[in-house]
Amino acid sequence: MNATSASTAVKVIGSNGQISLGKQYAGRQVLVEEQEPGVWLVRTATVVPDNERWLLQPEAAAELQRALDWAQANAADDGNVDAVLTRLADEDD
Repeated sequence: MNATSASTAVKVIGSNGQISLGKQYAGRQVLVEEQEPGVWLVRTATVVPDNERWLLQPEAAAELQRALDWAQANAADDGNVDAVLTRLADEDD
């Protein structure tokens, strides 16, 4: 068992088939596992969409961290916007 204490509560399943777990869980995603008929395990979860799963790969995470570090060390500067726009326009030609 983890550091949090276990608790038991009696809940009534409403006519719509729902139960309330409390406001502290409002908006959270949960996994509901039916272990056997009438026995459910409910766990909070963070779901990662398939098209974003690549971000969890070690190489992608390291590259993203390097980019974030660079962005923190290099303040945004719009001093050469015209030159950048000209260069980008030339690349399109």
